[in-house]
Amino acid sequence: MPESYVIIGDGIAGSSAAETIREEVPDAEVAVITDEGEALYNRILIKEFAKGKLPEAPISIHGEEWYEERDISLQLDTHITSVDAGAHELHTHGGETIGYDKLLIATGGTPTQLPVPNADAEGIHHFWTFEDARAIAEHAERTDTGVVVGAGLLGIDLAAICGAQELDAHYLMRGECWWRYALSKEGGEIIHDALRERNVTPVFDSGVDHFETDSDGHVTAAVDPNDDTYEADFVGIAIGLDFNVEFLGDVGLEFDDGIVVDEYMRTNVPDVYAAGDITRYYDVLLGEHAQNGSWGSAKQQGSIAGRTMVAEHEGNDEDELEEFRWVSSYSITHFDFPFLSFGHPTIGDDSAERKYSDTEWRRVAFKDGKIVGGVLIGDLAPQSKYKQLIREQRPVADQKEVLLEKEVDLENLAPTQEQ
Repeated sequence: MPESYVIIGDGIAGSSAAETIREEVPDAEVAVITDEGEALYNRILIKEFAKGKLPEAPISIHGEEWYEERDISLQLDTHITSVDAGAHELHTHGGETIGYDKLLIATGGTPTQLPVPNADAEGIHHFWTFEDARAIAEHAERTDTGVVVGAGLLGIDLAAICGAQELDAHYLMRGECWWRYALSKEGGEIIHDALRERNVTPVFDSGVDHFETDSDGHVTAAVDPNDDTYEADFVGIAIGLDFNVEFLGDVGLEFDDGIVVDEYMRTNVPDVYAAGDITRYYDVLLGEHAQNGSWGSAKQQGSIAGRTMVAEHEGNDEDELEEFRWVSSYSITHFDFPFLSFGHPTIGDDSAERKYSDTEWRRVAFKDGKIVGGVLIGDLAPQSKYKQLIREQRPVADQKEVLLEKEVDLENLAPTQEQ
């Protein structure tokens, strides 16, 4: 019997794993199971669709025929209800039992619900799937006032959608700066000004105490903890993800704000692997477990997982496995200037930053003297050099002036003692 590889989740991690396995083992049985009703699409582009800037056509990546051509079984609208790791079986909501030799979990998450009164009212949106984007675009096109909650990378997508759809919107933030764990007030103010130019007003030290609704149950306003009221026919919430792990209750997987995996995407349960947003993976560059939700990271994790699954099925030694060694990046294209974060900009024990103009700013984060991440606004050219230093794991925190020069020249860095 050919080996059987089953992948739960058809995001970029799951799809990348399926493609890798098929390339490595042409005669294997490969199945992809997803609870969504459509095959892989570009989660990066759905925000442009919701802004009214793109039609649906460019957003799909794989049609169902892509899977057929590669002899990959694709099951849409299928919910896995439980996993029996001992028997190597999955159970679906329709009563089907699916066997596997190797199982990959790449189910990602669902948006976290805001725990306040009326948070489930009509007109309140979460932004994660293509279906969400369609609902947001349709609603935003016919309304005038909006509120956005969630001062992170997904929240600013919702704020940009409000701006592009010409809503009079307020962006409620708990702190005094957008993405305050990665930006200082000086860097954040560049983003704040860009939002204001698009008629999206940042409101600091705020949040939501409750939503007000009309007699039909449709949202009409958000009331913050300061008892200030903001009218809103449209509300977008992006405060994080809850991971889709309910069906894994009896499997015995190690969890730590995600499924814990090693640098090869292996869990603590034999023949079970995980990739993508749902993982807390071992970052060999940091020397500790970490998380990252970027598209590139998920794609690479899927490829690594696929290779590991095949290699372990074939009985390869661990020193033949390929480790996940990746410096991620995440870009925002909503404004007249570019924005990019790289690595892990929200962690570290030290940092350095500099403002170069009204729309150009840079911050680099360090841990144990080494660069672990950063944020670039206005000029993205230094990213490749900073990423190189992350990969080299080179101590450079004592040379901040060189690192913050307008044109970063790594040859001006003093050699380390190890060199």
